[in-house]
Amino acid sequence: MPAPPTLLVLDADPPPRLGRLTGRARIVHADDTTLAGQLPHADALLVWDFTSHAVRAAWPGEGARPRWVHTASAGVDHLMCAELAASDTVVTNARGIFDQPIAEYVAALVLAMAKDLPRTLDLQRRHEWRHRESQRVAGTKACVVGSGPIGRAIAQYLKALGITTALVGRIPRTGIHGPDDLNRLMARADWVISAAPLTADTHRMFDTRRFGVMQPSARFINVGRGQLVDEVALAQALSKQWIAGAALDVFEHEPLPSDSPLWDAPGLVVSPHMSGDTVGWRDELSTQFVELYERWEAGKTLTNVVDKQRGYVPGH
Repeated sequence: MPAPPTLLVLDADPPPRLGRLTGRARIVHADDTTLAGQLPHADALLVWDFTSHAVRAAWPGEGARPRWVHTASAGVDHLMCAELAASDTVVTNARGIFDQPIAEYVAALVLAMAKDLPRTLDLQRRHEWRHRESQRVAGTKACVVGSGPIGRAIAQYLKALGITTALVGRIPRTGIHGPDDLNRLMARADWVISAAPLTADTHRMFDTRRFGVMQPSARFINVGRGQLVDEVALAQALSKQWIAGAALDVFEHEPLPSDSPLWDAPGLVVSPHMSGDTVGWRDELSTQFVELYERWEAGKTLTNVVDKQRGYVPGH
C-alpha cells in the first residue's frame, strides 16, 4: 500500500476536526516557527490559522512545495505572495461558509444604526430616559461593494428590508455595476457596504475622496478586509460629520490597539472581526475541508479554486 499523502496543518486553537481522514492522510502540525521547515515535505497544506502570515513568509524558501493549499477563510491575501501566485499549486478557500452569517450581521448593523440602538443602550446604562425619533430603512438606498457570494447575500438581505440595493463588482455585467459607477452610487446611497476582496486595486479604496462623495446622512459598513479602508480618513469623516456613522468589523491591524483613535471616533461601531463567526462555524469549515480533501484524494476537480492573480474565486 502506498503511503497516504502528507497533510500539513498550520494550527490555530481549537484545531480542525479531521477524524474522517484517519488512515487517509498523514497529518502533521505546524506553527509560524516550524512551517518553513515542513513545507517541502507536505503534499497539501491546510491554513487553519487564517490570521497568520507565515505562509507568505515561508513559501519563497528552498525545496518542494505542496500541490494544494486550502485556507479556512474567504480572503487569501494573508498567504498570497508572488512565488505562490506563479506556482502550479492550487489554492482554495472557504467560499460559501460565511455568506449568510455576514449578511445577517450587516442587516443587524443597518437596523441598529437606523434605530439608534447604540445610544439607547448607552442611555439605559446611564438610567436616562430620552425619547427620540428613528429612521425607517424601507425606501432607503444601499451600495454594496463586492459582487461575490458575500456581497450578493448582503444585497439579498437588504432588499428583504425594503432597501433599494446596487451591487458593484470588478467587471460590469447583468445586475452588477462596474467600478466606474461606484462614486455615483455612493453619492446617492444611505448605506455603503464594503465586502470586496483585498487586491492591489481595492487597497484603501475607501479614502478621503470616497468619504467626501457620501451624503452627510449616510453610513458606512466594512465587513470585507481592514486594508480596504483608510482608517485615518474614516475617523476624519466621522469627526467632521461628512457622514452620519460607520461600523467596522475588520481593521488594518488586529486586534485593534487599545490606544487606537477608532475606539472613540464619533458614531463608529467597533466589532472584533466576528461578523461571519456563528455557533458551529469551525465545524462547518472542517467539514468543508474534509469534503474538498476527498475530492482531491480521488483526483476530482476541486471547487472554490482561487484565481491567484485576482485574489479570489471568479464568479460564474
